[in-house]
Amino acid sequence: MPHTMSRMGDVLAGFHAAWEFESDSVLIRYERGIRTPKLFQALGERRVPLEAIAGVTLTPGRRGTVVLRVEPRAGADPLIEAAAGQLKESGDPYRLVLPAERETLAEYYADELRALLGESRAAGPADRYLVAAPDAPLHFKAYDGKASFDGKAVSFRWSWTGASSAKWKAGDQSFPVADLGGVEWRSPEVFEGYLRLVPRDAGAVAPQADQDPASVVFGLGYGPVHESLPFAAAVLAAVRERGAGASVPVPVPAPRRDPADIAERIRHLGELHQQGLVTDEEFSSKKAELLAEL
Repeated sequence: MPHTMSRMGDVLAGFHAAWEFESDSVLIRYERGIRTPKLFQALGERRVPLEAIAGVTLTPGRRGTVVLRVEPRAGADPLIEAAAGQLKESGDPYRLVLPAERETLAEYYADELRALLGESRAAGPADRYLVAAPDAPLHFKAYDGKASFDGKAVSFRWSWTGASSAKWKAGDQSFPVADLGGVEWRSPEVFEGYLRLVPRDAGAVAPQADQDPASVVFGLGYGPVHESLPFAAAVLAAVRERGAGASVPVPVPAPRRDPADIAERIRHLGELHQQGLVTDEEFSSKKAELLAEL
């Protein structure tokens, strides 16, 4: 009887990851080693259903390696959708790099996968996410603030030094998933990277990210890919799920603030006022808002 992948548990180990082939999916487990890309370590493991795979390739790699790769269907993975083609090749979670001497074994698994896909391959983009997004809660530190997501709302809390006066005037932000239409992620590995929340009823052109209270900006050491991209993917998945089965929006209560934190924010607001970055009216209004949070 010929061997097929209908028998569960076949494992192909490569650099930084091992793929376990099952009858209906591929389970990718990423290593925790120091040489493993941080994005892979952050993902831990991912189950990729066969219906989420559009194709399989096996190509020569660098320095005596071969690369087995599955091509995800468009719209099947929120991580890939959020990345929008900005991931470096070495950070592609769908590549398995192997020593060249394992090429024959890799070719066998590639053929087995193609055979299974031939039976169940679905054409065109997926109408829902088939690969799970990272679980909330998630957070990361941007240059101008801290972003957090609890599964129901995204919150931005501005930093003392990085946030623009426009963001300080707007105050800390909380965006319920029900009010969002999407997320825009520009990699921190390029100039002027940022994460922007797109409102459900987006119409007008958004301001620059450093002036937009619905955005946080990255910078050297801030908003790294392994933190900000899984964050963006989780928000995208929540937005998509909400859009598919949403009912009545659930208001997210604002947490009560530490009095010491409020006092520090009023002090900083006063500094902006003295520097002429905030008008008398804006200073009085924002101070009243902060005091009301006590």
